[in-house]
Amino acid sequence: MEYFSEFWNFLKELVNPESIIMYGGFWFLLFVVFAETGLFIGFFLPGDSLLFTAGLLTATGVIEFPIYFVMPAICLAAITGNSTGYAFGKKAGKAIFKRGKSLFFKPLHLKAAKEFYEKHGGKAIILGAFLPIIRTFAPIVAGAVELDYSKFVFFNITGAVLWSGIMVLAGYFLGIYIPNIKDFLHYIIIFLIIITAIPILRTFYKEKKLRKLKKNENINK
Repeated sequence: MEYFSEFWNFLKELVNPESIIMYGGFWFLLFVVFAETGLFIGFFLPGDSLLFTAGLLTATGVIEFPIYFVMPAICLAAITGNSTGYAFGKKAGKAIFKRGKSLFFKPLHLKAAKEFYEKHGGKAIILGAFLPIIRTFAPIVAGAVELDYSKFVFFNITGAVLWSGIMVLAGYFLGIYIPNIKDFLHYIIIFLIIITAIPILRTFYKEKKLRKLKKNENINK
């Protein structure tokens, strides 16, 4: 029971952006960014709030590296993560869409990313960078459907630069111009989580509604 409690506490700290940076350090922060964008088990990790917190803590001196090092490093971690996801998707191919549900894999997440990709094409890599879960699975879908790699590279770099630039710099400049903003960090993180979760919740709600509609149609037949 004690080991379970310790593991649960570890998981809670792992989804806390401030804890990731304070206890794991800057290099662990980069690994988390890589995992969230490149490994399908990383969908539960914080993304937007982590980058915002990184910018804020850079401004306040908690992260000792300068912003002109922090932002490109995070951007590179995201690019590398997306490339890893693409390579995995390409290797797994169409079989990945038939993969069963497990502790760290939810077919519904992959399906949501696939539908998002079908709607937006390669631009889903850019747009998906700002959406939890989609951010993790869109590169995998791109690889599975064999999106031309040169196009993927363009979308990958563009999305990573925009995502890391906007989120990190937003936190950084707020930290510079609003001295006591760190005292409200928890509230800001909660706000970011809610805002970024809304599109995903809407997608899942529509999917659930559609499945219910189809089920009723089959019953009526």
